[in-house]
Amino acid sequence: MTGPAASNVALELEKLRGTMEAGFARVDGALALLVQRSDQTDRQLADLDARLDAVERRRWPLPAVGALTGLAALVVAVVEAAAR
Repeated sequence: MTGPAASNVALELEKLRGTMEAGFARVDGALALLVQRSDQTDRQLADLDARLDAVERRRWPLPAVGALTGLAALVVAVVEAAAR
């Protein structure tokens, strides 16, 4: 295999190599974009987790508020009954 056939094969192999390099470059770019988006998502999740922790620390304990309301209603009822 010498002459024009060998040069045609070499030329086609070079074209194939260029196509493969371009394809790998596109895949690398897409992977870099996915990694960047994943990092952004991780940061957003960490931020939301911190915000949720802050909200949970500041919230009123609902059962305690209910008990205090019931106790206040009982005190008001006893005071009204004693006033009669």
